[in-house]
Amino acid sequence: MAKVLIVYYSRTGNTEAMATAIANAVAEEGLDVVCKKVKDVAVDELLEADGLIVGSPTYYGTMAAPVKQLLDASVKHHKKLDGKVGAAFATAESMGQETTLFSILQALLIHGMIIQGDPEADYYGVTSIEKPDEQVLEKCQRFGQRFATLVKRVASK
Repeated sequence: MAKVLIVYYSRTGNTEAMATAIANAVAEEGLDVVCKKVKDVAVDELLEADGLIVGSPTYYGTMAAPVKQLLDASVKHHKKLDGKVGAAFATAESMGQETTLFSILQALLIHGMIIQGDPEADYYGVTSIEKPDEQVLEKCQRFGQRFATLVKRVASK
């Protein structure tokens, strides 16, 4: 069974709420899901997953330092994540979440990961301003389902 690792940092609980909603959607699609706070993730765990979703609040237009620290540490696995599926989600107090998504996605792309956009929802990854409402949680559901579908396709080859 394909495995998905969801890694996130959350200080207020908003990013954690999104991580949980996304994890539930991925699990509903029949994949093995591990959802962890970034402080509880060892960089070697990235190798065990077929898909990696990274979530962060927006701090000064980019990801939180603990998320950046994990991605910086992942350089030891450069080329070993090539061909795995990656995605990002973000929260913000008022704005800037797209730049946070780009900063995460840039690191995943440098690893050679496969990123899927969404022409019908948040294009680069699901986002929320402040606490995720019902509309955001529905987007998390769609995001998780689409991610799981892509992971299944890629992992079966």
